[in-house]
Amino acid sequence: MENNYLIGNVNASAIAAEFGTPLYVYDADKIVNQYHKLKNAFPNVKVSLHYAMKALNNINILKLLKNEGCGLDAVSIQEVELGMRAGFEPHQIMYTPNCVDFDEIKQAVELGVHINIDNISILEQFGHVYGSTVPVCLRLNPHILAGGHSHISVGHIDSKFGISIYQLRHVLRVVQSHKLKVNGLHMHTGSDILDAEVFLRGAELLFEAAVDFPDLEFMDFGSGFKVAYKEGDIVTDIEDTGKRIATAFLEFCKSYGRELELWFEPGKYLVSESGHLLVKANVIKQTTSTVFIGVNSGQNHLIRPMFYDAYHHIVNVTNPTGLPRIYSVVGYICETDTLGYDRKIAEVSEGDILAIKNAGAYGFSMSNNYNARFKPAEVLVYKGQAQLIRKADTIEDLVRNEIAVIE
Repeated sequence: MENNYLIGNVNASAIAAEFGTPLYVYDADKIVNQYHKLKNAFPNVKVSLHYAMKALNNINILKLLKNEGCGLDAVSIQEVELGMRAGFEPHQIMYTPNCVDFDEIKQAVELGVHINIDNISILEQFGHVYGSTVPVCLRLNPHILAGGHSHISVGHIDSKFGISIYQLRHVLRVVQSHKLKVNGLHMHTGSDILDAEVFLRGAELLFEAAVDFPDLEFMDFGSGFKVAYKEGDIVTDIEDTGKRIATAFLEFCKSYGRELELWFEPGKYLVSESGHLLVKANVIKQTTSTVFIGVNSGQNHLIRPMFYDAYHHIVNVTNPTGLPRIYSVVGYICETDTLGYDRKIAEVSEGDILAIKNAGAYGFSMSNNYNARFKPAEVLVYKGQAQLIRKADTIEDLVRNEIAVIE
């Protein structure tokens, strides 16, 4: 039977045969297309996109986006260092930590990246050390509940992220007493946001706050644009959202007195749909109530279904036109690690290759070695060729940092 399931115009079965499974595969063209679609969605506005590299931080993905003109959103000093290794200049990197030791922020200042602070205590320390010599961005919590799951909704009142908009008067006292130069205001409400109104409500709060900060150079609206996970899924209307945000932002710039840059920090939107996790069906196991497909992967490679109740569409690459049957796809980890429950999939035989879609974001980057399992290899389909961009773990990788003290 002819297999016509393609990833970036390359046969998925051929990729699995060449590199083995489990295997992460990314389509470079999809990432680039998503970047330009978002970049062009905001008419007549200076837009700067900073890729949220926590979604997928392989150096090749970083370089791919850098070559398109993208900046970086880093949430740890290690991400900053990875970004600089990939060739990003410090001014292209926004560093937005939370709950870190102040020494880490000092390291980021030494590297010369943009500093984004979300805590009044840290802001006071920053002012004491740097005063007006180092510009700083403020991450505000707008208290807007948004996002597809409680774990990815970060703008609500109980969130650890950001300085409450209701603490703005306190913030101003700190800024004025230390003569801080605030060059940006930032917000992020969550992920999987469908409605432009969420961004616009948050934007209005930032616009109101901006009156008290005369040195602004940019406003950062975070991200959270939703992509499709299954057929018929509702997604963020990027064109409509972009036009409405751009209109509101231009009006604000007029009242502010000069043109600012509009920043966003897309992660999932850029890389999610590019990624596939290719796995092999090890066993077909029928119980009294369920037919399981047991695959050579699990929550150690893709934790999102168990952690976020995330849906990832699953297709049979080997037998794409087979008669659909109902399966639950589970992993080989000694835990309940269901990758897909009650899924209609073309009939699967042991040894078939399955593709788990939308695995580009928070797939490999959240993978782990639970049960002493190896992390999988990564492949990038770039310029029509499937190329290995990370080797799979070996047993040596699991013990490299161990120190034997017992004979």
